[in-house]
Amino acid sequence: MRMRQYDPDLTPPWKRQAPAPEVPAEPDLVVEEVTTGFCGAVIRCEKTAQGPTVTLEDRFGKHRVFPMDPRGFLLEGRVVTLVRPRAAAPTGPRRTASGSLALPQARARVARAGRIYVEGRHDAELVERVWGDDLRIEGVVVEYLEGIDDLPAIVRDFSPGPDARLGVLVDHLIPGTKESRIAAEVTGEHVLIVGHPYIDVWEAVKPSSVGIPAWPTVPRGQDWKTGICRALGWPENTGAAWQRILSSVRSYKDLEPALLGRVEELIDHVTVGGPARP
Repeated sequence: MRMRQYDPDLTPPWKRQAPAPEVPAEPDLVVEEVTTGFCGAVIRCEKTAQGPTVTLEDRFGKHRVFPMDPRGFLLEGRVVTLVRPRAAAPTGPRRTASGSLALPQARARVARAGRIYVEGRHDAELVERVWGDDLRIEGVVVEYLEGIDDLPAIVRDFSPGPDARLGVLVDHLIPGTKESRIAAEVTGEHVLIVGHPYIDVWEAVKPSSVGIPAWPTVPRGQDWKTGICRALGWPENTGAAWQRILSSVRSYKDLEPALLGRVEELIDHVTVGGPARP
């Protein structure tokens, strides 16, 4: 007797939906999410722990992130399944995330004696995200300080000189602040202190890249990062919030000019002459 093949799906064949056609989520493709009715153009696709997602931008500039579920979108009134587009073969010189021309055969340089210091781990991760390729080619190491209260002592111990130049990126470096007073103590011929005006490096990421209209204002007396999470309706987990922000950064175009220029200054400062550290 011939055995029938077991089918775990008990839905009668005539009631089963045909699979929706797969459509690559190419940039600027306009689709409508079936559950919410949100209509917008594709901005980016991302691979997350929960599965692939797509970011849409509507005609008002609002961004929304949706999972790329089967049969989850309408294209010209037709139900489709969005899939990540295949990577196109490069047609010209590749550029790094910072916008620099990538050198195909370039190898990482031995670390220089000079260093770039940033205030915290998030600052270091953001710099690596955008300038990592450039820094490795130049042999520049970035380290984080966990705040700048001890910066004068750190600079003295480092002993900057012509062959070991030091650059420091400071958050919220505006006149009259504690940060500006500390920076004034250590600035010298071989030490460059630069900063951005933001309370935290989170704000240096463009709101549109994160998918929010603007960075909220947090009242004095509240922890700034926790206040940001509350105002945006995010879980009060600052580590998870930062990963969400960092994942939205693809290149220098996702960062504010007030940060871009300062980091470029630091890289130029520490790469002026000086031997590599053995």
